Amino acid sequence: MSTEAKKQIIDVGDGAAIPRKSDRGLFTAWRIAFFGAIGTIFYLAYTKPDPYLNILKFVPDGIAVTFQVTLGAIVLAIVIGLVTGLGRISKNRLFNGAASLYVEVIRGIPLLVQIFYIYYALGTIVKVPAVLSAIIAMAVCYGAYMGEVVRAGIESIAKGQREAALSLGMNGRQTMIHVILPQAVKVILPPVGNEFIALLKDSSLVSIIAVADLLRRGREYASESFTYFETYTIIALIYLIITLFFSKIIGVMEERVSVNK
Repeated sequence: MSTEAKKQIIDVGDGAAIPRKSDRGLFTAWRIAFFGAIGTIFYLAYTKPDPYLNILKFVPDGIAVTFQVTLGAIVLAIVIGLVTGLGRISKNRLFNGAASLYVEVIRGIPLLVQIFYIYYALGTIVKVPAVLSAIIAMAVCYGAYMGEVVRAGIESIAKGQREAALSLGMNGRQTMIHVILPQAVKVILPPVGNEFIALLKDSSLVSIIAVADLLRRGREYASESFTYFETYTIIALIYLIITLFFSKIIGVMEERVSVNK
C-alpha cells in the first residue's frame, strides 16, 4: 500500500473537515459558515440585545473552561497515544499486549460512561476535582485513538529508512527518535488535528459533572431566563466558530508541512 493511501486511511475522524484550497467547494463552504456564524451573532446581539447580548456576556468564563479542558486533555492524550502507539508496534509481547488491550477496552466504552466512571465511581475511592476528572477521562479515551494514529503514522514510513539508519550505526532507539518519529509527525499531523477538534466538541459532555464549560453556562442561563431557543442558538454558533477557526489553523499547518517535505 502506498504512503498516500495510508495517509487517507488515518486521516479519517469525527472532527471537522479541514478546509484546503485544493477543495474549492469545502473551502468556500468554510468561509460561508465561519463568517456567516460571526455575522449572525453580531446581528442578533445588535438587534435583540435582550437576550442575545446578555447571553454573550454570561458565557465567556465557560469558553475559558472549555479550552482548559480541551488543551489539558489533548496534551495528555498525545503523551498516552505516543506510548500506546510505540507499544502497538513493539516486539515485546508484554508491552504490545498491554497497549493493544488498552486500545480495545477504551475504544469499546463510550466517552460519557468513562467520564461518569472516573468522576463518580472512582470518586468513591479517591476524590478528584471535576475539571481534572474531565481532563483525565477525555485524555484516556482519546489516547487510545491517538495510539492508533501514531502506530499508523510510524508504519507508513518506508522500511528502507530504518534499514539505512541501522546501517549507519544507529541502534533501534536512536533510529526511532531521530529518523522515524520526525517523519511520522508530518504524516500524523492531519489526523491529530482532527482528533483535537473532535475532542473540543466532545468537551461539551463534561457539563454533566458540574464542570462550568460553555454548554453548562448556557444551560444555567437558559434555566434562569427560560430563553432556551435563544441560548442554545448562541451556544451552537460559538461552538461552530471555534471549531471552524481551529480547522482552518490545522489546514494551514498541514499545507506548510506538505511544502516542507
